[in-house]
Amino acid sequence: MTRQIEIPESIQTGPGEKPVSVWSADPAVRISLLILCGLALTAALDFAQVILAPICLSLIVGTLFGPAADRLSRIGVPSWMSAIAMVVLFVALILTTGAAFVVPLSDWMDKLPLIWSQLQSQLTSWQGFFASVASLQNELQNAMGQSGNMQVSVDDTSAVESVFYFAPTFVAQIILFLASLYFVILTRPHFRETLMRMCDDHHQRRNVATAIQAIETRLSTYLVFITFINVGLGASVALVMWALGVPSPLLWGMLAGMLNYIVYIGPAVMVAVLIGVGLATGNTLFAIMTPPAAYLVLNLIEAQFVTPMVLGRTMTLNPFVVFLTIAFWIWLWGPAGGFVAVPLLLIAYSIFETVEHQAASRTRLEI
Repeated sequence: MTRQIEIPESIQTGPGEKPVSVWSADPAVRISLLILCGLALTAALDFAQVILAPICLSLIVGTLFGPAADRLSRIGVPSWMSAIAMVVLFVALILTTGAAFVVPLSDWMDKLPLIWSQLQSQLTSWQGFFASVASLQNELQNAMGQSGNMQVSVDDTSAVESVFYFAPTFVAQIILFLASLYFVILTRPHFRETLMRMCDDHHQRRNVATAIQAIETRLSTYLVFITFINVGLGASVALVMWALGVPSPLLWGMLAGMLNYIVYIGPAVMVAVLIGVGLATGNTLFAIMTPPAAYLVLNLIEAQFVTPMVLGRTMTLNPFVVFLTIAFWIWLWGPAGGFVAVPLLLIAYSIFETVEHQAASRTRLEI
């Protein structure tokens, strides 16, 4: 005989009281469900990175180019033609920027042996310090009974094999990104209308319209103003590098502007690059550290004064939350995750703000 076990959907309370849901009765259940959902979502994002990363990038870039396509449509240009024009414009910007990087970067690639030799010569003066650290490490290992031997495994996979393995995936991601960008720009108005039709009443439609407007406004404002700020930072870095006599100042200015899209991580990479430039061009510690120090001063002015003044208090987010978001998305999706981290945080913040405002309005109506 099979015995059926019934799971109660609610917990009966005393007379005159409403039944309490099992899921809302125990906070530990809700927390466990949230943790499991977060782990499942993270695993799904990691597993579907090849597909989701270019689609997510296209959504963010489409938000930047969407208003321009709408203006073209209002003056009589067909929607499909304006979407193609925006995609072609984006590709032209990327190719132009890439072409500007190719020649100077090829010259500096030839200087890598010089940079390495300079780094070795600078590290020579630190040999005594490193020897002291190594001896201290050996003493600690001997005291703890651990062996100091290290086993190194060498991967036999060559760089050519890696390129042939990843090239088809990379090309497929580029094609998926461009196709997604085209459809995002083309279907923006239809997507909003579809969401509005799915709402049951006027109150829900108003909340959805408010959320969509807040997301588009914040994203477009952030991307447009950050682009202008990064262009200004790149021009300032190029001018300062030229004044310091650093070769290829335009290259370092463009690189500083591009890396500044990735908050915190980009400037750190730029400092490391400029230290390498200093090793290639300077003979003293002061000359080596002057280019990265000058960049740090410019980046400090941009991050602490220019960006807050331009974007305003409404776009200011908790720096610790921003750092954790960038670290999470870079760990999950690599460089693409670093680019989409802050826009995704703005989207989540806009949705949370709309829901919070809706809850506050309901509370005032009940009172």
